[in-house]
Amino acid sequence: MRYIGVGVIGTGFMGKAHSFAYRAVAGIFPDSLRPVLQSVADINGEAAEQAAKQFGFRRWRTDWRALVDDQDIEVVSITAPNAVHREMALAAIAAGKHVHCEKPIAPNADAAKDMMEAAEAAGVVTQVGYNYIKNPILKLARSMVAAGELGEITGFRGIHAEDYMADPEAPYNWRLDASGGAGAIADIGSHIIGMARFLLGPISHVDADLETVVKSRPVRAGSSERRAVEVDDIARLAVRFERGCRGTIEANWVATGRKMQLGFELTGAKGSLVYTQERLNELLQYRTDGDPRHSGYTRIEAGPQHHPYGLFCVAPGHQLGFNDLKTIEVAEFLEAIAGGERRGPDFREAWEIQKIIDTAVRSSKSRTWQAIE
Repeated sequence: MRYIGVGVIGTGFMGKAHSFAYRAVAGIFPDSLRPVLQSVADINGEAAEQAAKQFGFRRWRTDWRALVDDQDIEVVSITAPNAVHREMALAAIAAGKHVHCEKPIAPNADAAKDMMEAAEAAGVVTQVGYNYIKNPILKLARSMVAAGELGEITGFRGIHAEDYMADPEAPYNWRLDASGGAGAIADIGSHIIGMARFLLGPISHVDADLETVVKSRPVRAGSSERRAVEVDDIARLAVRFERGCRGTIEANWVATGRKMQLGFELTGAKGSLVYTQERLNELLQYRTDGDPRHSGYTRIEAGPQHHPYGLFCVAPGHQLGFNDLKTIEVAEFLEAIAGGERRGPDFREAWEIQKIIDTAVRSSKSRTWQAIE
C-alpha cells in the first residue's frame, strides 16, 4: 500500500467533487493508491479554509503556486476557471506533478497542445474530467459497438442540454468570457463530443452553427449595467466520423427545463442504443433480429455484472450517481500513476476534443464544412 499526496486547486462544484472522490476511492477500490489530502487552494481564503475542514486537507492556501511547490504533493487537481488551466497545469508539470484537470483544459487547441506536449515530455500522468464516460453502462455500449452487435453504424445523434444560463438576467460570469474559449460548445459540448469519440472514434469533419441567444447580461446580480456576450449559447453540429458514418451533436446551456440531458441515439444495421444521463443507470437496446411480437427497446439495467458497479453496491438497480463516476475516474487515474493501464482521457484526448471545438467555431463563421486539422 502506497500513500500519495494530493493538492486540489479550486473549491467550487468540481473542487468538491474531486475532494470527495479522493476521500472515497481507497475505501471502494481496495488496490488503489491511498490519497492523502495535503492542501487545497482558493483565491477566497474563507472558502479554502472551509474546504480544508470539510474534507480533511492538512493545509489550505490562497496562492495556488504554493500548492504546486509543496514537496508533499505528487498529484495536482485543477478545478479553477478554464482561462487559468494552462498556466496552472504547466507549472505543476514543471514541478514533476501528475495532473488532473477539468475540461475544457484550455481556451483553444494550441494551448491544449502546449499542455499535452509538456506532460508527455515530462512523463507525468494526466487525466481530464470527462467523468460521464466512466459510467459502466457506457463502457458496455462501447464494447457492444466494437463487437459489432449493432452491425455497421449508420448514425449518431448526441446532445448535452442544460438550463443554467437560460435566465437572461443571470449575471455575466467567467463562462461567458471569450478569453477562456468558446461558450456552450466548450463548456458542455466537450462532454458529448468526447462521448461520441469514446463510442465511435475520431470525427473527421464538422459543419457547425453557433448561436448567441442572450446578447447581453448584467455585470452583476441586480445591476442595470450590461455586458455584451460574445460566446455561443447553442451549438449545432453536423459531423462525419472517420469510420464512415455521420451524425449530429448539439450543445445548449439555455435549454429551459433541462438539468442534465447528456445523451445519444446510436443506430446501426442490426439495432440501436439510446442513453441519457438523466437515467444514467440504464441503456436501451433495440435489435432487428428479435421476435417481431416483442418489437421495441429493451432496458439494460446497471448492476454488479458491469464492473466496477459491484464495488459500490452488490445489488442491481440501486444505482450509481455523479460522484461515483468521479470516484471511478480518480481510481483509474491513480491506477495509471501506479504503473497500470492508462485509460484516460488524458491531455492528448483533450487536445483532440479541443480541435473539434475550434474547428466548429471556424465552420460557423465560414458557413462551410471544415476538416479537423
